[in-house]
This record gives sequence, C-alpha cells and structure tokens, in this order.
Amino acid sequence: MSSDLKTAIGSSLADAQRTLEVFIQDEKNLEPIQRMAEGMADCFKRGGKILICGNGGSACDSLHFAEECTGRFQKDRAALPVIPLVESGFLTCVSNDYGFEHVFSRGVEAYGKPGDILIAISTSGNSPNIIRAVEAARKGDVGVYLFIGKDGGKLHDQGDEEIWVRASSTERIQEVHMMVLHILVEGIERILFPQNYGG
Repeated sequence: MSSDLKTAIGSSLADAQRTLEVFIQDEKNLEPIQRMAEGMADCFKRGGKILICGNGGSACDSLHFAEECTGRFQKDRAALPVIPLVESGFLTCVSNDYGFEHVFSRGVEAYGKPGDILIAISTSGNSPNIIRAVEAARKGDVGVYLFIGKDGGKLHDQGDEEIWVRASSTERIQEVHMMVLHILVEGIERILFPQNYGG
C-alpha cells in the first residue's frame, strides 16, 4: 500500500470518528432517538406502518432499515411493517409521468394513513422530492421523522422529530444516519420484544 493511500485511509477513519464524537457529545442528539424509537413502537402497536425514503445512498439506507424491520435484526420476532418508497418501477413511473420531485409524495399519498410515520432522509435538507413528501405527510396526518445534515436546509425544524448531523461531508452524514437507524431498530425491538433482550 502506498504511503499516500494509507494516509488518506487513516484520515478518513479519523474524520468519521470525529463526526460521530461530535454527534454523541451533544446530548440533544440522543433525546430524539429515544422519542423516535418510542413513537415508532407505538405506531406499530396501533397497527400503523412506517414509510421511508431518500435519494442515492439515503435510498439504500431506506432499504436497509426496511429489511431489518420486515425481516430480522438481532433475533427472530414478528415482522414490522415498513415500506421503502424507492422501488425502481414506481420511481421510474412517477418520475416519467409527473417529474422526479413527485416520486416520494405520490408514495406517501398512496400508502400513508393517519397515524403512520414517514422517515424522510436528506443529507442536504433541501431535496425537492423529500420536501414534497413531508408536505404530503402533513396533509395526510402522517407523522414526520427527519434525517438531515449540513446546515439543516429547508427541512430543518419541519418534522415532529429530527436527527441533524452537523457535518459538511455527505458520506460522514450518511454514516451517522445509518448508525442511528440501526439503533432505532434495536430500540423498537427492546420496547416491543423485551424477551429478546432479557426483559
């Protein structure tokens, strides 16, 4: 391995560590995670569901979160209803007919019911299709949990709860977002399936 590449790898790891440390050190970032876990667990208890969406890497995070809820995380338990609004046929249909800025709002309109929750992910906080999805959720009495980064963008303070990673690097923001999504799955399981955690 060249010394330049090794230095770059070490620098990236150190940057990721700093980003996470800054996030953890602000206790205001921990409280919404607990409230989100409790809110989603309550939603599931009431027979509701979670919708989740994002672009690019955040779309992949949406799929990742959904499969760990509908499949399994750490141990076997009942499937939890989470719909990722990123299926390719749906995305191409809506973007072709209405424009890409409408892809997620149409999904919210199709599947969202009062009492459901939308998890909307935008590292910039300015993604037009995410903003429209949040607007559609509000109209449909669907709760809104935001995952944002950078300066918060237009979406800052537009959700019922938000995870805001105050970093400039998209990849660092996405890494913390995915970590929080993992923690949320565990939190939901601890509430709904305490027997899996020795409760």
